[in-house]
Amino acid sequence: MAAAKEYDLVIKNIGVVRPNASIVDEVDIAIKNGKFARIAPGIAKSKAKKSFDGRGRLAFPGLVDPHMHTGIYAPLDQDAVTESRAAAQGGVTSSLNYIRTGGYYLNKGGPYKDFFPEVLKLSKNNFHVDYVYHLAPMSGQHIREIPMLVEKHGVTSFKIFMFYGGHGLHGASDNQSEFLMIGSDEKYDYAHFEFVMRGIKKAIERNPDKASEISLSLHCETAEIMAAYTKMVEKQGKLKGLHAYSAARPPHSEGLAIFIASYLANETDLPNINLLHLTSRKAVVAALQMADVFPHINFRREVTIGHLMLDVDAKTRCLAKVNPPIRPREDVEFLWEALIAGEIDWVCSDHACCKYEQKVDKRKPGDIWLAKSGFGGTEYMLAALATEGRKRGLSWNDMARLTSYNAAERFGLRSKGDIAEGLDADLAILDPNETWTVDSGKSESSQGHTPFEGMELTAKVKTTFLRGERVYDEGRIIGKPTGKYLKRPY
Repeated sequence: MAAAKEYDLVIKNIGVVRPNASIVDEVDIAIKNGKFARIAPGIAKSKAKKSFDGRGRLAFPGLVDPHMHTGIYAPLDQDAVTESRAAAQGGVTSSLNYIRTGGYYLNKGGPYKDFFPEVLKLSKNNFHVDYVYHLAPMSGQHIREIPMLVEKHGVTSFKIFMFYGGHGLHGASDNQSEFLMIGSDEKYDYAHFEFVMRGIKKAIERNPDKASEISLSLHCETAEIMAAYTKMVEKQGKLKGLHAYSAARPPHSEGLAIFIASYLANETDLPNINLLHLTSRKAVVAALQMADVFPHINFRREVTIGHLMLDVDAKTRCLAKVNPPIRPREDVEFLWEALIAGEIDWVCSDHACCKYEQKVDKRKPGDIWLAKSGFGGTEYMLAALATEGRKRGLSWNDMARLTSYNAAERFGLRSKGDIAEGLDADLAILDPNETWTVDSGKSESSQGHTPFEGMELTAKVKTTFLRGERVYDEGRIIGKPTGKYLKRPY
């Protein structure tokens, strides 16, 4: 009788990129029951049921994409399948999705006690990677439900869309109640934001064991400034395309919103704040200033791969419309400087699949004002960061922190974000020397286009492991969806 194998899989000939190390280790990886069992040199193939040749490539922790929007422009159960395939294609193994009641998503209001179980039902057996939901309290009832969401469903992260006070998803809105599907007696305003913070603070007090992992994320733009500047830019008619959209949602709108959000966090004694998708020098400087003013608040700062790789002269024009906007090159360069200096905590995709027929107006496809906001990109996140980051001195270990470890730590994914014994055996295998050109026709996303079209990248994800099993390999998705909902802390 053959001896029982000690491991299920051993990966050899690989460089292991640990987020808290300073070098790439040439060691083997042994996996058992979906977990990293041993990481050391010289693990014999004979000790495992199967072996995998890393071919001298780099093994990153499976990416934790902390900012995605699954189900925003397509039915959730359908979007989950295609967009999680795109995530796996890019080395993402944990998809963290912002979702809310109201227009788009499920297009319904009501309490989360009814809404969220429906979200989980639609998600089940449809994700090719593990998944999480951040929720946005849109009403007073939602605020009262925060402790239930934490304790029953393991939702430990929440969101405020600051510009929704007077703006819809794509432009000015004069019927807030209809768009947000809240009662006519409710307002989504600064007072509501304060009460959301107080509600989260109460949940932290009720759950001290989860205190460091319960947080609030904010989309920081100021509706009043956006409305005034949009009207002015449209009336003047001097700017077009992405230039016009950036001017209509100016950087100081971000900065002011960051000041307001930070002051309210201080007022409500809310310790954990995430400032999402910073796009400009003014936004980053404002965020750093607030960290100095309120040192007792644990701020985290985020940037998207889109804002790092694109500027207002992007050849894909309206296809790069997103909120907050793509900015001029000088802002892009400042984001890179902040990233290299360690002033940004993670890189995300803000992936929101929007097909061409939805993205642009049929009669006026070049009209930035009529285009929808948002685009996909999770499949390009690591490859693009590696391509541009290496030119600027970003180490592989830095990249692992920015794409896996920091977000996993913040959002309560205790078994994700690193390559260490006992954690989930999630890996993104990157060829650091493959040059290729972005072609949306080869993406697993159903979007069918991308603002990154034609971009030359010099690194490529070749294989993705989810809990020790290959879910993507050499250009193809493997198997049926096996992603799990991660109840946090996980």
